[in-house]
Amino acid sequence: MASSILVLGAGMVGTCTALHLQQRGFLVTLLDRSAPGQETSFGNAGLIQREAVEPYAFPREVGFMLRVALGRGAEVHWHARGLWQMATALGRYFHHSRPLGHAQATQAYSRLIAHATAEHAPLIAAAGAEDLVVREGFRFLFRSPQALQQAVQHARQLEDQYGVRHHAEDAAALAASEPALRAPLAGAVHWLDPWAVRDPGALVTRYAELFVARGGRVLTGDALTLQSAGSGWSVLTGQGRVDAQQAVLALGPWADGVIRSLGYRFPLFIKRGYHQHYPSAAAVRQPMLDAECGYVLAPMQRGLRLTTGAEFAPIDAPPTPVQLTKADALARELLDLGQPLPEPPWLGARPCTADMLPVMGPAPRHKGLWFNFGHAHQGFTLGPVAGRLLAEMIQGEHTWIDPAPYLPSRFV
Repeated sequence: MASSILVLGAGMVGTCTALHLQQRGFLVTLLDRSAPGQETSFGNAGLIQREAVEPYAFPREVGFMLRVALGRGAEVHWHARGLWQMATALGRYFHHSRPLGHAQATQAYSRLIAHATAEHAPLIAAAGAEDLVVREGFRFLFRSPQALQQAVQHARQLEDQYGVRHHAEDAAALAASEPALRAPLAGAVHWLDPWAVRDPGALVTRYAELFVARGGRVLTGDALTLQSAGSGWSVLTGQGRVDAQQAVLALGPWADGVIRSLGYRFPLFIKRGYHQHYPSAAAVRQPMLDAECGYVLAPMQRGLRLTTGAEFAPIDAPPTPVQLTKADALARELLDLGQPLPEPPWLGARPCTADMLPVMGPAPRHKGLWFNFGHAHQGFTLGPVAGRLLAEMIQGEHTWIDPAPYLPSRFV
């Protein structure tokens, strides 16, 4: 008889975990409080970032830190209560971001990123989602020649070490590639390997529909009702309590609340982010990061999406979209945006760990419970990789990536 398993969280990571477990013969129930792909996976820039071999380190430049402290930049915003709540985890994040620590994290992180597009590809095909995906890369724009020169040098190093391809573009080449840009820029690094998804939430929905078409079950429920039940696990859903032999927590930024109820204290924190849409998507050919200002412009089916950097605030704090206001003004220096679409700005949260690596593997003190969260900015990118790796661990297979750097036991 097939083994039963609950997957709590129907974002990109949870949905891909459910698909990979299903592929291995498990009877899988996928559960979330809302429809698949409607939380963190809904609001990102829609990029499968094959070039993102380095995790985001805690900035250490004095000038940048001073600008953030004074609230002058668009890259980072903070709430005093959020910094207080996250102080211990942020302190460890700062420690791990020293050059040696970041280099060690990059070695482990890059092993996951290396498989990002290859693992998405078969799911995109099986889910009939080719219409959502554009395989033309991702541009990092630079306003100053000095910043461009440094970025090109670093891009060459990453290509040499990790095989991520790029083209360096001067001002003329950039203007030819993106003629809607009206401000004179120094140039760009065009990363060639990333894929852009024109509706990120819809891609997760297509993956979830594939899961259902293959016999899976998607239910609405509350992960906080998870409890041990005999030798297995049980959770309350809209159809009553559902039992299974095993359970996976793939709850993204909400994982901390559930694992705390089970007695775990991991160095987790969140980075909130915002987006809003403009009717001018056709003006931009490919997604672009204004690298010296910290926001992304990405063409979407709903229009041109402007996404912000990091806001350090409690997950339940009221929205404070000051970064959108700043990013809007900066983007208008480059493009004729027009007025935003008449809808409230979207707010979501990214689940981060102090050592910049996701948490994937067995719960240290609970039999039959598995963790798959903490993918920070790259849950959308890494969902299929993370789902496959965890499914291999649960099945007891030989894993095609060494899971040791990501195991939850490193925090116990």
